Amino acid sequence: MFTGLVETVGTLRQRGNGKLIIAPGKKWDDLLYGESIAVNGCCLTLEQVSPSGELCFHTLEESLRRTNLGKLTPGSKVNLERAMCANARMGGHIVQGHVDRASEVLELKRLPDGDVELLVAMPPEDAALVVEKGSIALDGVSLTVVEAEEDFFGVRLIPVTLAETSLAARVPGALINVEYDIIGRYVIRQLEVADKSRSKTSSITMDTLRDAGFF
Repeated sequence: MFTGLVETVGTLRQRGNGKLIIAPGKKWDDLLYGESIAVNGCCLTLEQVSPSGELCFHTLEESLRRTNLGKLTPGSKVNLERAMCANARMGGHIVQGHVDRASEVLELKRLPDGDVELLVAMPPEDAALVVEKGSIALDGVSLTVVEAEEDFFGVRLIPVTLAETSLAARVPGALINVEYDIIGRYVIRQLEVADKSRSKTSSITMDTLRDAGFF
């Protein structure tokens, strides 16, 4: 489990044969074989640390297909976060490291008020999982949704995020890893199960609740 607070930005050195080799921006001296590290928000298992501090991970084809890790080229910047300790402060939000999808960046621009806005495409079937003022993880960074539409959502990036993560390098058309808030996913699942059970004895359905404005 992670918090979405990036610890350092790494550089991809090599990708191939099911391996990712990454040079972290800062060297960790207490890494353990088999520990979990989020790479662009994707939870990977550490297999090896080279004498120079480069990290080696095995990556499943499923991970490469579902995330942007399969599209990265040597030299690409990636966000890195070690799994949180049980006694650590929850500075971001609960991030599992289970990426839902890699979505297209629509726009990254500075607004007249000085804020930097990042807009990301979203399939309509995911719209119920994104709420204004809710949490979302993009390439492993915990962010707050400021705009939620049917086919895209927007977040704002503060100077610290721009300086300490790789998000400033995202350009329109690039893929960004998206993990929706786990609480929202459980709520939707519970409603779906309840709807199937209710439909046997009641005329109230998910469509009825949606049309009435409950979600």
